[in-house]
Amino acid sequence: MLSTLAPECPAFWLDRAKALPRVVTAVVNPVNPLSLSSAKRACDEGLIEPVLVGDQLKIRSLAEELDWDLQDLRVLHASDEQQCAEVACMQAGGGSAEAIMKGHLHTDTLLRAVLKREVGLRTASRLSHVFHMTLPGSDKALSITDAVINVQPTIIDKIHIARNAIEMMHALGYEKPRMAVLSGTEEVTRSMPSSQDAAELAKLAVLGILGEACIEGPLAFDNAVSLEAARIKGIGGEVAGNADILLVPNLEAGNFLFKQMVYFMGATAAGLVLGARVPIMLTSRADPVEARLASCALASIVIDHNRRARRRVA
Repeated sequence: MLSTLAPECPAFWLDRAKALPRVVTAVVNPVNPLSLSSAKRACDEGLIEPVLVGDQLKIRSLAEELDWDLQDLRVLHASDEQQCAEVACMQAGGGSAEAIMKGHLHTDTLLRAVLKREVGLRTASRLSHVFHMTLPGSDKALSITDAVINVQPTIIDKIHIARNAIEMMHALGYEKPRMAVLSGTEEVTRSMPSSQDAAELAKLAVLGILGEACIEGPLAFDNAVSLEAARIKGIGGEVAGNADILLVPNLEAGNFLFKQMVYFMGATAAGLVLGARVPIMLTSRADPVEARLASCALASIVIDHNRRARRRVA
């Protein structure tokens, strides 16, 4: 049942990102072949200007094996995962980097560094993660949030999660993205708290609290992605069968869903942490170079959108 399709970075995002300025990116602890080769590929494609943070001897030795000349790049020494994360976050918080890219370290270690007040990356928003899923040969995309950070989000957490994902979709050119707030049923029932959360979020959306988007819920997964399933069940609305974003009830649901798409369908999962002052490229440790490259392209587009927004305000 596992897909045999080769993963690919979607050309429509890659081409768009290549037309933008390189993003100065602090790459955290790229001391294994996958993480360093991913940074090299993104650099070769013109997406990032990497600042490599980690054990200098290991990085330079591995770069030689990859035939990567680091002479014109910054390599900042840090001795362990925690120090790597802190140094990279200080680079971003101090304005010396525009983005952060996870290398070979635990996600918790990186996020703890991001959340330190003295680093200067925190905002009024809660951190959340979005996987932007694409299939080989297709320009159709589906975003899944949150499958990485918020384990059992409250209704307040989900407000932040929704806003972050909607802002990212605006950056990608979706004027009014369609968000399905998932549950195990389309009925609101006390026995399934996620259905109550979904109904509350849909009410808040009508009031304009979540941003410019069309948000409906609760929707079961089949009703969110299949027009036929929604028709048979008599579910109308703009989102049913046409969702751009799936807001999942909890981390486990999102984790299972995105991995099912990767392993059964050959999808590429571009992952970003949002809600900090800079985007953080964060994929699964087992994800291939293509997913990491797609994450770089996604971050570049988001950064350009935010830059343009600041100019309009000024």
